[in-house]
Amino acid sequence: MKLFLKGERCHTEKCAIEKRNFPPGQHGQARKPKIVGYGLQLREKQKARRYYQLLENQFRNLFEKASGMKGITGANMLALLERRLDNTLLRMGFGTSRAQARQLVRHGHINVNGRRVDIPSFTVKANDVIEVRENSKNNPTILHARDATAHAPSPNWLEVDRENLKARVLGSPKREDLVQIQLNEQLIVELYSK
Repeated sequence: MKLFLKGERCHTEKCAIEKRNFPPGQHGQARKPKIVGYGLQLREKQKARRYYQLLENQFRNLFEKASGMKGITGANMLALLERRLDNTLLRMGFGTSRAQARQLVRHGHINVNGRRVDIPSFTVKANDVIEVRENSKNNPTILHARDATAHAPSPNWLEVDRENLKARVLGSPKREDLVQIQLNEQLIVELYSK
């Protein structure tokens, strides 16, 4: 399944999934593995982990935090994943891939509520103002990403000002506003609840 991990490359014919969409090896095309039960749950968790580019401990801790919140655990987990600062930058259109957005955060180009934040896992809250720092507003990487993603609409839970390179978080994302890939969060909850 195409997870759009490589940014712009995933929209061209150079995408690895377009070239070869079968398991590796001599008999890869002939193999038709049947996956049931635990395998389905594990595959869904791995898909979510790779989509958001998290390590196992990070993902597990996020699940534990979501299970301690009120409401549906799966929806809470997806909302926490979407509200990470690196993912929020991607949704704002200031990065063409999650890795690029993460690098912008790590290199100190982003302010949240007027303070520099260099932790990609920082969770944004309602009414937070996220902006590119003043001395980074002419960064060619950020400007190229903004122009490359100009056609993409911003999510309902963000108010984005592309010209001034800033955005305001309106609230927590709803389930229908989330993930562009097909993800069954209930399978992930079942896997971790064993």
